[in-house]
Amino acid sequence: MEKQIVLTAEGLKNLEKELENLKVVRRKEVAEKIKVALSFGDLSENSEYDEAKNEQAIIEARIIEIESMLKNVKVIDEKDISTDKVHVGSKIKLKDMKYDETVEYKIVGSSEADPREGRISDESPVGEALIGHKKGQTVKVNTPSGVIKYKILEIFK
Repeated sequence: MEKQIVLTAEGLKNLEKELENLKVVRRKEVAEKIKVALSFGDLSENSEYDEAKNEQAIIEARIIEIESMLKNVKVIDEKDISTDKVHVGSKIKLKDMKYDETVEYKIVGSSEADPREGRISDESPVGEALIGHKKGQTVKVNTPSGVIKYKILEIFK
């Protein structure tokens, strides 16, 4: 059985948009590159052809990956998210106890994670450690660089 993919409604919309772009736009672009490369003749020394075929393989693999994810998706309804505990879909404000800094994250499914945008996976060390905890609690997180302590200051939608 395949792993269930947890997404927010926004994450689902983004995946569907990416799939549409890959199928409608990118496939045509790569097919055109292959057609042009074929017109150059001898395929044995045709790097343009090799690059286009590689790009085609990457696009097709990503299409299969997204389609597989969409078959096993569970969309988190953000209206149903409570603010009493940290869940996938929760936005949280934390205090890093070591550096006395405040950070904000949104807990999302692994396919939506983007730490630079403050979106951390429920499967990451920080996300996993925070799930189920309440406002005011201090959570110890085991990370590759050591233990980090966060105090949950706020949980909101």
